[in-house]
Amino acid sequence: MLRWPLSIVSPAGVRGRLSILIFHRVLLRPDPLFPEVPSAVEFEARMRWIRTWFNVLPLTLAIDRLYDGTIPARALAITFDDGYADNEEVAAPILKRLGLCATFFVATGFLQGDCMFNDRVIEAIRGHQAPQLDLRPIGLEKYALGTIEERRRSIEAVVLGIRHFEPERRHAAALAIAQLTGASASPRLMMNADQVRRLRALEMEVGAHTVTHPILTRMSADQAFDEIRSGKRELEEILNESVDLFAYPNGMPGRDFAATHAAMARDCGFSAAVTTAWGAATARSERFQLPRFTPWDRSKLWFGMRMVANFRRVEMVAS
Repeated sequence: MLRWPLSIVSPAGVRGRLSILIFHRVLLRPDPLFPEVPSAVEFEARMRWIRTWFNVLPLTLAIDRLYDGTIPARALAITFDDGYADNEEVAAPILKRLGLCATFFVATGFLQGDCMFNDRVIEAIRGHQAPQLDLRPIGLEKYALGTIEERRRSIEAVVLGIRHFEPERRHAAALAIAQLTGASASPRLMMNADQVRRLRALEMEVGAHTVTHPILTRMSADQAFDEIRSGKRELEEILNESVDLFAYPNGMPGRDFAATHAAMARDCGFSAAVTTAWGAATARSERFQLPRFTPWDRSKLWFGMRMVANFRRVEMVAS
Protein backbone atom coordinates (compact mmCIF):
# COMPACT_ATOMS: atom_id res chain seq x y z
CA MET A 1 0.00 0.00 0.00
CA LEU A 2 3.03 2.28 0.24
CA ARG A 3 4.32 1.77 -3.28
CA TRP A 4 2.08 4.52 -4.68
CA PRO A 5 3.11 7.31 -2.23
CA LEU A 6 6.72 6.21 -2.50
CA SER A 7 6.52 6.43 -6.29
CA ILE A 8 5.22 10.01 -5.96
CA VAL A 9 8.05 11.20 -3.70
CA SER A 10 10.70 9.01 -5.35
CA PRO A 11 10.02 8.97 -9.12
CA ALA A 12 12.21 7.49 -11.83
CA GLY A 13 14.62 9.44 -13.99
CA VAL A 14 16.11 12.90 -13.58
CA ARG A 15 13.76 13.77 -10.69
CA GLY A 16 14.59 10.54 -8.91
CA ARG A 17 15.51 10.17 -5.25
CA LEU A 18 17.74 7.62 -3.55
CA SER A 19 17.11 6.35 -0.02
CA ILE A 20 20.22 4.90 1.61
CA LEU A 21 19.63 2.84 4.75
CA ILE A 22 22.29 2.59 7.44
CA PHE A 23 22.69 -0.27 9.92
CA HIS A 24 25.49 -1.29 12.26
CA ARG A 25 24.67 -4.68 13.73
CA VAL A 26 22.19 -7.55 13.34
CA LEU A 27 22.10 -9.87 16.35
CA LEU A 28 21.17 -13.53 16.52
CA ARG A 29 18.72 -12.72 19.30
CA PRO A 30 17.40 -9.50 20.91
CA ASP A 31 19.64 -7.60 23.33
CA PRO A 32 17.71 -6.25 26.37
CA LEU A 33 20.24 -3.42 26.73
CA PHE A 34 19.76 -2.30 23.12
CA PRO A 35 16.26 -3.26 21.97
CA GLU A 36 16.58 -0.95 18.94
CA VAL A 37 19.33 -3.15 17.44
CA PRO A 38 17.51 -5.63 15.20
CA SER A 39 17.67 -9.34 15.77
CA ALA A 40 17.95 -11.68 12.79
CA VAL A 41 14.18 -12.23 12.78
CA GLU A 42 13.44 -8.50 12.96
CA PHE A 43 16.00 -7.65 10.29
CA GLU A 44 14.63 -10.22 7.87
CA ALA A 45 11.11 -8.87 8.36
CA ARG A 46 12.26 -5.34 7.62
CA MET A 47 14.18 -6.44 4.55
CA ARG A 48 11.07 -8.18 3.25
CA TRP A 49 9.15 -4.91 3.65
CA ILE A 50 11.92 -3.05 1.87
CA ARG A 51 11.99 -5.59 -0.97
CA THR A 52 8.23 -5.16 -1.44
CA TRP A 53 8.23 -1.35 -1.42
CA PHE A 54 11.53 -0.38 -3.05
CA ASN A 55 13.80 -1.16 -5.97
CA VAL A 56 16.94 -2.18 -4.08
CA LEU A 57 20.22 -1.53 -5.91
CA PRO A 58 23.90 -1.94 -5.02
CA LEU A 59 25.05 1.45 -3.75
CA THR A 60 27.66 1.98 -6.48
CA LEU A 61 25.11 1.36 -9.23
CA ALA A 62 22.45 3.42 -7.44
CA ILE A 63 24.76 6.45 -7.20
CA ASP A 64 25.79 6.20 -10.84
CA ARG A 65 22.18 5.97 -11.97
CA LEU A 66 21.13 8.83 -9.68
CA TYR A 67 23.59 11.19 -11.34
CA ASP A 68 23.04 10.04 -14.92
CA GLY A 69 19.25 10.40 -14.57
CA THR A 70 18.34 6.73 -15.06
CA ILE A 71 17.51 5.77 -11.49
CA PRO A 72 14.30 3.73 -11.06
CA ALA A 73 11.38 4.85 -8.96
CA ARG A 74 11.56 3.99 -5.24
CA ALA A 75 15.32 3.42 -5.42
CA LEU A 76 17.04 2.27 -2.25
CA ALA A 77 20.47 1.01 -1.17
CA ILE A 78 21.42 -0.77 2.08
CA THR A 79 24.61 -0.05 4.03
CA PHE A 80 26.34 -1.17 7.22
CA ASP A 81 29.03 0.69 9.15
CA ASP A 82 32.07 -0.37 11.19
CA GLY A 83 32.69 -4.02 10.29
CA TYR A 84 31.02 -6.14 12.96
CA ALA A 85 31.37 -9.90 12.62
CA ASP A 86 27.59 -10.32 12.73
CA ASN A 87 27.43 -8.40 9.44
CA GLU A 88 29.01 -11.40 7.71
CA GLU A 89 27.63 -14.11 9.99
CA VAL A 90 24.01 -12.97 10.34
CA ALA A 91 23.05 -10.06 8.07
CA ALA A 92 24.74 -11.02 4.79
CA PRO A 93 23.21 -14.53 4.57
CA ILE A 94 19.74 -13.04 5.11
CA LEU A 95 20.33 -10.45 2.40
CA LYS A 96 21.68 -13.09 0.01
CA ARG A 97 18.70 -15.36 0.60
CA LEU A 98 16.33 -12.48 -0.18
CA GLY A 99 18.23 -11.51 -3.32
CA LEU A 100 19.39 -8.18 -1.85
CA CYS A 101 22.79 -6.49 -1.87
CA ALA A 102 24.35 -4.22 0.77
CA THR A 103 27.53 -2.18 1.11
CA PHE A 104 29.61 -2.83 4.24
CA PHE A 105 31.87 0.03 5.36
CA VAL A 106 34.77 -1.46 7.30
CA ALA A 107 37.22 0.25 9.68
CA THR A 108 40.37 -1.78 9.05
CA GLY A 109 42.11 -1.18 12.36
CA PHE A 110 39.80 -3.62 14.14
CA LEU A 111 40.19 -6.58 11.78
CA GLN A 112 42.89 -8.23 13.90
CA GLY A 113 40.77 -8.83 17.00
CA ASP A 114 40.59 -5.34 18.48
CA CYS A 115 37.31 -3.53 19.07
CA MET A 116 35.93 -0.01 18.93
CA PHE A 117 36.02 2.14 22.06
CA ASN A 118 32.23 2.16 22.47
CA ASP A 119 32.04 -1.63 22.44
CA ARG A 120 34.81 -1.85 25.01
CA VAL A 121 32.74 0.45 27.23
CA ILE A 122 29.46 -1.35 26.52
CA GLU A 123 30.79 -4.81 27.32
CA ALA A 124 32.66 -3.59 30.40
CA ILE A 125 29.55 -2.00 31.91
CA ARG A 126 27.28 -4.85 30.76
CA GLY A 127 29.32 -7.36 32.74
CA HIS A 128 29.93 -5.23 35.86
CA GLN A 129 28.07 -6.83 38.76
CA ALA A 130 27.97 -3.90 41.18
CA PRO A 131 24.84 -1.69 41.40
CA GLN A 132 26.89 1.39 40.53
CA LEU A 133 30.12 2.34 38.79
CA ASP A 134 32.31 5.18 39.97
CA LEU A 135 34.25 6.66 37.06
CA ARG A 136 35.24 9.87 38.84
CA PRO A 137 38.89 8.70 38.94
CA ILE A 138 38.99 9.16 35.14
CA GLY A 139 37.09 12.43 35.06
CA LEU A 140 33.55 11.16 34.53
CA GLU A 141 30.71 10.60 37.03
CA LYS A 142 29.20 7.93 39.26
CA TYR A 143 26.65 5.81 37.35
CA ALA A 144 23.73 3.68 38.54
CA LEU A 145 23.57 0.11 37.21
CA GLY A 146 20.79 -1.36 39.34
CA THR A 147 18.27 -1.97 36.55
CA ILE A 148 18.54 -2.68 32.84
CA GLU A 149 17.26 0.82 32.09
CA GLU A 150 19.78 2.42 34.46
CA ARG A 151 22.58 0.36 32.94
CA ARG A 152 21.46 1.36 29.44
CA ARG A 153 21.33 5.06 30.34
CA SER A 154 24.73 4.84 32.01
CA ILE A 155 26.29 3.20 28.96
CA GLU A 156 24.89 5.92 26.73
CA ALA A 157 26.15 8.65 29.05
CA VAL A 158 29.66 7.21 29.30
CA VAL A 159 30.00 6.63 25.55
CA LEU A 160 28.74 10.14 24.85
CA GLY A 161 31.07 11.52 27.50
CA ILE A 162 34.23 10.22 25.84
CA ARG A 163 33.17 10.03 22.16
CA HIS A 164 34.69 13.35 21.17
CA PHE A 165 37.90 13.01 23.14
CA GLU A 166 41.12 13.09 21.15
CA PRO A 167 41.72 9.54 19.82
CA GLU A 168 44.51 8.70 22.27
CA ARG A 169 42.56 10.02 25.25
CA ARG A 170 39.41 8.20 24.15
CA HIS A 171 41.30 4.91 23.80
CA ALA A 172 42.91 5.37 27.22
CA ALA A 173 39.56 6.16 28.83
CA ALA A 174 37.94 3.03 27.39
CA LEU A 175 40.84 0.88 28.60
CA ALA A 176 40.60 2.45 32.05
CA ILE A 177 36.85 1.67 32.23
CA ALA A 178 37.56 -1.94 31.26
CA GLN A 179 40.19 -2.13 33.98
CA LEU A 180 37.94 -0.58 36.63
CA THR A 181 35.19 -3.10 35.88
CA GLY A 182 37.52 -6.07 35.58
CA ALA A 183 36.46 -6.66 31.97
CA SER A 184 38.41 -8.05 29.06
CA ALA A 185 40.19 -5.20 27.31
CA SER A 186 39.10 -6.26 23.85
CA PRO A 187 35.88 -8.23 23.31
CA ARG A 188 35.96 -9.91 19.90
CA LEU A 189 33.09 -8.41 17.96
CA MET A 190 34.59 -7.34 14.65
CA MET A 191 35.19 -9.14 11.38
CA ASN A 192 38.56 -10.49 10.33
CA ALA A 193 40.03 -10.21 6.84
CA ASP A 194 38.66 -13.58 5.74
CA GLN A 195 35.15 -12.47 6.63
CA VAL A 196 35.58 -9.33 4.53
CA ARG A 197 36.54 -11.56 1.61
CA ARG A 198 33.50 -13.76 2.25
CA LEU A 199 31.25 -10.71 1.99
CA ARG A 200 32.57 -10.12 -1.51
CA ALA A 201 32.08 -13.80 -2.32
CA LEU A 202 28.43 -13.29 -1.39
CA GLU A 203 28.34 -10.45 -3.96
CA MET A 204 28.14 -7.74 -1.32
CA GLU A 205 30.01 -4.46 -1.69
CA VAL A 206 32.79 -3.35 0.67
CA GLY A 207 33.57 0.30 1.36
CA ALA A 208 36.16 2.08 3.50
CA HIS A 209 35.52 3.63 6.92
CA THR A 210 39.04 4.81 7.92
CA VAL A 211 41.43 2.72 10.02
CA THR A 212 40.60 3.56 13.63
CA HIS A 213 37.17 5.24 13.27
CA PRO A 214 38.27 8.68 14.53
CA ILE A 215 36.31 11.90 14.65
CA LEU A 216 38.03 13.52 11.69
CA THR A 217 37.42 17.07 12.92
CA ARG A 218 39.44 16.24 16.04
CA MET A 219 42.57 15.38 14.05
CA SER A 220 45.16 17.30 12.10
CA ALA A 221 44.68 17.44 8.33
CA ASP A 222 47.62 15.07 7.80
CA GLN A 223 46.26 12.55 10.31
CA ALA A 224 42.78 12.66 8.79
CA PHE A 225 44.10 12.21 5.26
CA ASP A 226 46.20 9.23 6.36
CA GLU A 227 43.20 7.61 8.07
CA ILE A 228 41.08 7.96 4.92
CA ARG A 229 43.79 6.85 2.51
CA SER A 230 45.16 3.98 4.62
CA GLY A 231 41.72 2.47 5.23
CA LYS A 232 41.15 2.36 1.48
CA ARG A 233 44.57 0.84 0.73
CA GLU A 234 44.30 -1.83 3.42
CA LEU A 235 40.93 -3.01 2.13
CA GLU A 236 42.22 -3.02 -1.44
CA GLU A 237 45.10 -5.25 -0.34
CA ILE A 238 42.66 -7.64 1.37
CA LEU A 239 40.27 -7.79 -1.58
CA ASN A 240 42.73 -7.32 -4.44
CA GLU A 241 40.38 -4.83 -6.07
CA SER A 242 39.52 -1.15 -5.99
CA VAL A 243 37.46 0.15 -3.06
CA ASP A 244 35.48 3.13 -4.33
CA LEU A 245 33.02 4.12 -1.59
CA PHE A 246 33.69 5.82 1.75
CA ALA A 247 31.66 6.47 4.92
CA TYR A 248 32.66 9.15 7.43
CA PRO A 249 33.04 7.86 11.02
CA ASN A 250 30.06 9.01 13.09
CA GLY A 251 29.26 10.95 9.94
CA MET A 252 27.41 14.09 11.03
CA PRO A 253 28.26 16.97 8.65
CA GLY A 254 29.97 19.92 10.30
CA ARG A 255 30.48 18.08 13.59
CA ASP A 256 32.30 14.85 12.74
CA PHE A 257 33.71 15.85 9.36
CA ALA A 258 34.07 19.02 7.32
CA ALA A 259 34.11 19.89 3.63
CA THR A 260 37.90 19.54 3.71
CA HIS A 261 37.48 15.87 4.56
CA ALA A 262 35.07 15.41 1.66
CA ALA A 263 37.79 16.84 -0.56
CA MET A 264 40.26 14.39 0.96
CA ALA A 265 37.96 11.47 0.13
CA ARG A 266 37.80 12.67 -3.47
CA ASP A 267 41.59 13.11 -3.61
CA CYS A 268 42.11 9.58 -2.26
CA GLY A 269 40.27 8.19 -5.28
CA PHE A 270 36.84 7.40 -3.90
CA SER A 271 33.90 7.85 -6.26
CA ALA A 272 31.40 8.89 -3.54
CA ALA A 273 30.98 9.14 0.22
CA VAL A 274 28.07 8.86 2.65
CA THR A 275 27.16 10.63 5.88
CA THR A 276 24.74 9.91 8.73
CA ALA A 277 22.59 12.99 8.08
CA TRP A 278 18.98 12.05 7.39
CA GLY A 279 17.34 12.59 4.05
CA ALA A 280 17.21 11.13 0.54
CA ALA A 281 19.71 12.00 -2.18
CA THR A 282 18.91 13.70 -5.47
CA ALA A 283 21.01 14.47 -8.53
CA ARG A 284 21.71 17.85 -6.89
CA SER A 285 23.18 16.25 -3.76
CA GLU A 286 26.88 16.62 -3.03
CA ARG A 287 28.37 13.34 -4.26
CA PHE A 288 30.73 13.16 -1.29
CA GLN A 289 28.06 13.96 1.30
CA LEU A 290 25.18 11.61 0.49
CA PRO A 291 22.59 11.31 3.30
CA ARG A 292 21.51 8.06 4.95
CA PHE A 293 18.64 7.07 7.22
CA THR A 294 17.06 4.08 8.93
CA PRO A 295 13.58 4.07 10.50
CA TRP A 296 13.53 2.39 13.88
CA ASP A 297 9.86 1.40 14.05
CA ARG A 298 8.88 -2.24 14.55
CA SER A 299 5.42 -1.76 13.07
CA LYS A 300 5.33 -2.29 9.30
CA LEU A 301 3.03 0.70 8.80
CA TRP A 302 5.08 3.14 10.90
CA PHE A 303 8.34 1.84 9.42
CA GLY A 304 7.02 2.59 5.95
CA MET A 305 5.51 5.94 6.88
CA ARG A 306 8.80 7.09 8.37
CA MET A 307 10.52 6.12 5.14
CA VAL A 308 8.05 8.30 3.25
CA ALA A 309 8.55 11.20 5.68
CA ASN A 310 12.31 11.02 5.26
CA PHE A 311 11.98 12.32 1.69
CA ARG A 312 10.84 15.66 3.10
CA ARG A 313 14.00 16.27 5.13
CA VAL A 314 16.35 19.05 4.09
CA GLU A 315 19.85 17.70 3.49
CA MET A 316 22.67 18.71 5.83
CA VAL A 317 26.12 19.26 4.35
CA ALA A 318 29.45 20.20 5.87
CA SER A 319 31.05 23.46 4.85
